[in-house]
Amino acid sequence: QVQLEESGGGLVQAGGSLRLSCAAPGNILRIGAMGWYRQAPGKQRELVATITSGGITNYGDSVKGRFTISRDNAKNTVYLQMNSLKPEDTAVYYCNVFTVITGRHYWGQGTQVTVSS
Repeated sequence: QVQLEESGGGLVQAGGSLRLSCAAPGNILRIGAMGWYRQAPGKQRELVATITSGGITNYGDSVKGRFTISRDNAKNTVYLQMNSLKPEDTAVYYCNVFTVITGRHYWGQGTQVTVSS
C-alpha cells in the first residue's frame, strides 16, 4: 500500500492563500498523473487540478485562475497553490497519484481547508 503524506491545510480568511503539498514514497517507480480533489460536506468529491508527468495541467472550472498545481518529479511531490480563496473552497482536499507500473490510483488521507468569510 502506498502512503501519501499531505500537508498545508488550515483555516484562512477569504481572499487569503494556502499551499498544499503531497509527497509519495521515494521508492515508487514511474508516477504518472498527480492531482488534487476535494469534498465538501454533503457533496460529491470533485476535481480540483491534475498534472501529468510532463507538466500538462487541468483545472476544475471553479478554481481556474486562482489555483496553481505543480510538481517536483525528483521529490515525488505535488503542490497546490491556492490564492484568492473563497468560503466555497472549504472542503477536505485529497491528493491522488497514479502509478504507471501498477495502473492504480492512490489517495492521501485528506487535509482540511476552511475559508472563513
